[in-house]
Amino acid sequence: MKVWLKLLIGSVLGVVLGFLLPADTLKVTENVEWLAKLAIHIGRYAVVPLLIFSLTSAIYELRQDNHFWSLLFRSILAMAVSAVIVISAGIIAALIFPPARIPISNEKQLDPVSLVGWDNILELFPSNMFNALVTDGAFLLPVCVFAFFAGIGLSYDRNYSRQVITLIDSLSRFFYHIAAFFSEILGVLLIFLGAYWAIRYREALRSGVFLNLVVLLTAISGVLGFIILPLFLWLIRPKINPLAAVYGSLGPALAAFFSGDINFTLPVLLRHVKENLGVRRRANAVTLSLFAVFGRAGSAMVAAIAFIVIIKSYSSLGLTVADVIALGLRAWAISFLLIRHPGNGAYVALAVLCLNYGKGFEAGYLNLKPLAFYMAAVGAFLDVMISAFASCVIAGTSGLLEKKNRTAFI
Repeated sequence: MKVWLKLLIGSVLGVVLGFLLPADTLKVTENVEWLAKLAIHIGRYAVVPLLIFSLTSAIYELRQDNHFWSLLFRSILAMAVSAVIVISAGIIAALIFPPARIPISNEKQLDPVSLVGWDNILELFPSNMFNALVTDGAFLLPVCVFAFFAGIGLSYDRNYSRQVITLIDSLSRFFYHIAAFFSEILGVLLIFLGAYWAIRYREALRSGVFLNLVVLLTAISGVLGFIILPLFLWLIRPKINPLAAVYGSLGPALAAFFSGDINFTLPVLLRHVKENLGVRRRANAVTLSLFAVFGRAGSAMVAAIAFIVIIKSYSSLGLTVADVIALGLRAWAISFLLIRHPGNGAYVALAVLCLNYGKGFEAGYLNLKPLAFYMAAVGAFLDVMISAFASCVIAGTSGLLEKKNRTAFI
């Protein structure tokens, strides 16, 4: 059975189960929430060792072929351009089709919100290099920095590093197969995630005040993920059929939507981009790691749309052209700074937008707290689709894309 079909069956079963469970039983909700957290932990289980060895090996191989710096530059350019396109599209859609206003709550107790601070930078360079590998699976940047220096170090003298290179490559393949095993059982985990997703969805929409925003976010993400991004792929023509790319990305898309967690989705994304889309291992390890850490344009777009809804709900004056441009620039910058928030990036981005905007809107994001899970789901879905398509484009322009037969997709 195809992996995406396993994930679809698991998510459908989970959603049905979530809607059938009694809505007013706190004990049931707590148990389902615990199972969902367990599923996230299992999904993240192999992420760190997979990244350490795959990224180290990829950087070494790319440096040997003189492709590393050009691939890195293309990845950064793709992140910047895709963020402009996606965020602009979301803001324009929200202005043309504004959803109904939401009720304003009286809650003023601000949640602790942070992006990149000085302590985060210190974590990149601990006094002991190996401490960078001790992580809970959420903050992956120290792991990427470690892999970067390790991959660079292997390139200096192959006579001394040959055995280490062989070992790292073997470990990379070893942990890749472990991650592949977890992707095969991900359908079972999505039963728990789907059930918890459905419970929160039912609770959030019970009053009906968020329905218009849910419809808008669903429509925009669907159009971007399944029409606009494939259209860009067709225009750039990186030797892959856009429809095949959409089909090959269904598995990670489902995992991202029902988990709302980019790190949970990363192992299955790495596997699908390699085995379905044909991006060679050395390329997708670098591009997908960069997008998972820095390229969160989908989450930033969701936050920008939600911010427009909050502004329109507080005041009938709306936003000026200068406000819209400033919003787009802030959202664009935030898309690169959600490093520590793999699972709730869209809601954190919204909180930062409200806090930075000021003018009495600092607590505005609290009005959408019941919908935070759905914002995270849509944001993670778009983040994954953008990274998958961008990886195809980058690999295609770098000569690191192989043609895959659709019948052989996993």
